[in-house]
Amino acid sequence: MCATLLAVEISFFIFIAAGTYGLIVPLKQPTSTDFVSFYAAGSLADAGMPHLAYDQAAHYAAEQHAAWPGIVYNFFYYPPVFLFLCAGLAHLPYILAFVILEAVTFCLYFLVMRRILGERGWVILIPILAFPPVLWTIGVGQNGFLTAGLLGAATLLVDRRPVAAGLLFGALCCKPHFALLVPIALAAGGRWRAFAAALTSVLGLGLLSLTLFGWQTWHDFLIAAATSGNVYTTGRIPFGGFVTPFGAVMLLGATPAAAAVVQAAVSVAAAGFVAFVWNRNLPLPIRAASLVSATLVAVPLALFYDLVLAGVAGAWLLRADGNYRLPEWGRLVLAALYVLCLNPRGIAAAWHLPVGPFIALALITLTVIVALVGMDAFQPRTTAHVT
Repeated sequence: MCATLLAVEISFFIFIAAGTYGLIVPLKQPTSTDFVSFYAAGSLADAGMPHLAYDQAAHYAAEQHAAWPGIVYNFFYYPPVFLFLCAGLAHLPYILAFVILEAVTFCLYFLVMRRILGERGWVILIPILAFPPVLWTIGVGQNGFLTAGLLGAATLLVDRRPVAAGLLFGALCCKPHFALLVPIALAAGGRWRAFAAALTSVLGLGLLSLTLFGWQTWHDFLIAAATSGNVYTTGRIPFGGFVTPFGAVMLLGATPAAAAVVQAAVSVAAAGFVAFVWNRNLPLPIRAASLVSATLVAVPLALFYDLVLAGVAGAWLLRADGNYRLPEWGRLVLAALYVLCLNPRGIAAAWHLPVGPFIALALITLTVIVALVGMDAFQPRTTAHVT
């Protein structure tokens, strides 16, 4: 079934790619992918002007130089740590850099997923490739594989090699909001070696970027980040592409203030669940699934291609055994969510249904149920009677 789905997806992918380059119907203006934003920032860093990555006029000019004049502007709000990767890629021709980013980071994602699932063969490649967010990530030129690969690899190592896990957790500072719940999990679970290693990793990468790119770059990044809310609350990034509660509430027509309140409430609840699971030292698959699935609903900004993280959480749920083994109905839920990931943005745009947030919330709900049932939380208490 996954092979058939993959064939359909690849056909659709080729069709969309052809349309993007005007091979089906003439385009009113040239198009690009999100990758052009990374490449443009890297080219500015290579030219000795990394701070201009946060100047929209200069960055847009670099994007047009990298792709085509007149493309739609792609914003860049990543911290200077991410410029290491961008600067390296910008030394290569544009298309080659795109291919290398997606190929290398997908290999990381695939190896992590295979290790989580305990699969030694290559057959597992088919369902992983067929997972719709995988092709969406490649199609829009995003870095979701890197985020998911780092978080997945860190959870794999957190019990056996806490220092290595901490360094990987710290590397998430290239996309820092996805590390929001990591300190809570590590502190609640008493994983202080991993906590210290993560802090060291963040400080080391931050100081290195400060040394190479200068304080001006960090200053301009902080200013840009502080004003980025205007982009995400005004619809310039379509709300149908969000997978967070904030995006769901905005899609349904509420005000940014109401969406922020709902998001804050969900974030607090997600953080509490992660702290509870890690403090109880539940089996690694449940702890890892709780951290990854809760991250998707705890952060205010996560888009449809970030659902590759849902693949990591789902893999951990499938890995659980014993009292925490995923029941058959749970596997059916995962299968339904897998298929629902086909086009959450398109459905949301057409029908104003927050499909992406539904997927993320359904996944965390499934994780909560599996964790509580495994702890016998739903079993009635009995009292012994002495005769």
